[in-house]
Amino acid sequence: MKDDYLPRIVDKMVESRLKDFGAVSIVGCKWCGKSTTGRQFAKSYIELQNTEDNQNILAVAENQPSLILEGDKPRLIDEWQDAPGVWDAIRYDVDKTRLAGQYILTGSSTPRARKPRHSGAGRFAQITMRPMTLFESGDSNGDISLGELFKSPKTIGGTSDLDLQSIAYLCTRGGWPISVIRKPSDPFSVAKEYLKIITEREEGFDNVEYYSPGRMRALLRSLSRNISSPVKMTTTIADIAKNTGTSISDTTLANYISILERIHLLDDIEAWSPKIRSKAQIRSSKKRNLADPSLAVASLYANQNDLIMDFNSFGLIYESLALRDLKVYAESIGGDLYYYRDQNGVECDAVIHLDDGDWAGIEIKLGNTDEVIDAAAKSLLSFKNTVDSEVMREPAFLMVLSGISKYAYRRKDGVYVVPIGCLRP
Repeated sequence: MKDDYLPRIVDKMVESRLKDFGAVSIVGCKWCGKSTTGRQFAKSYIELQNTEDNQNILAVAENQPSLILEGDKPRLIDEWQDAPGVWDAIRYDVDKTRLAGQYILTGSSTPRARKPRHSGAGRFAQITMRPMTLFESGDSNGDISLGELFKSPKTIGGTSDLDLQSIAYLCTRGGWPISVIRKPSDPFSVAKEYLKIITEREEGFDNVEYYSPGRMRALLRSLSRNISSPVKMTTTIADIAKNTGTSISDTTLANYISILERIHLLDDIEAWSPKIRSKAQIRSSKKRNLADPSLAVASLYANQNDLIMDFNSFGLIYESLALRDLKVYAESIGGDLYYYRDQNGVECDAVIHLDDGDWAGIEIKLGNTDEVIDAAAKSLLSFKNTVDSEVMREPAFLMVLSGISKYAYRRKDGVYVVPIGCLRP
């Protein structure tokens, strides 16, 4: 690793997958650090979007992709989606050599036109990379390990110095590596310009019939107003019509959503469907979330001071930040992140389900008053009693993940209270 490299949680995953697979594909939104991380493991690399020789490189990649693969291994191929034939060439080479750790691919979108002919199953491992968590950016001290909580310690301890102003700044700045390094005085402008360029100049948008940057921004505003919540398409359509004065069809909305998924700006949370004691219907719609909370703040034309003045919206934006971090932490310890909500009103903001069957329930709360923490703990215990323990395991733990609590501790009812400024994988 280079001395100036900020370590990422996916580093261990990349290292591990390179030992077991012929190629590793790192996907994620633009500017989250994929190429920088890939170079830490590569012995040679080629950039398919190199502006100095772009057309020549793409022509070679399209007509004789094997030439792109020449170089010391592991070889990094950056933004491979611009030449989908490279994927098939790598699959063939991996089959031929039967060697692990040959290639690293990075991409900020799925191929637009011609997709690879083969899936690459068994040859490729795919890793999703997101903007930096608070632990990666150094804003969480890591006193509390999420993985260790699954061992159900009787006591925990840790302290956090993050206050309301700090959380507002971190939501506005986001986890973009360059912003973490540069510490911008006006973090709002960074995410604002990011969205402006993405919505107006992202390649491939012109292939969408009647694409409108204004309509895409309206969609992002609607998603941001309902961030960290399950939202019906009809609600989004009505919201866009209200704010743009123009209607949008189900098909057009689906196309726009597909764009955001293709460029990895949407990072939704799936619903969890455990065996439950009652006959209540479990809600199955996705909880909408963006790749980084700063995108929601920018879409709402807000800044850190605006967040503090609107505590309800602030709470949703903070939940978006917490979901981003929890998703990264969960995946690093062999788990997935879900949420739970049923028709009886029983809900849980986040559920981590590990591959071995262990699971945990988490309520996400910005505030730290006794009333807020007590209500969150009560909600978690109610949720726990809904899950059928004769079929499902008992939860490894229940936790209130607080934005501005100072101390981490275990309550008498067994529920952990953990400040987000203490958490790590």
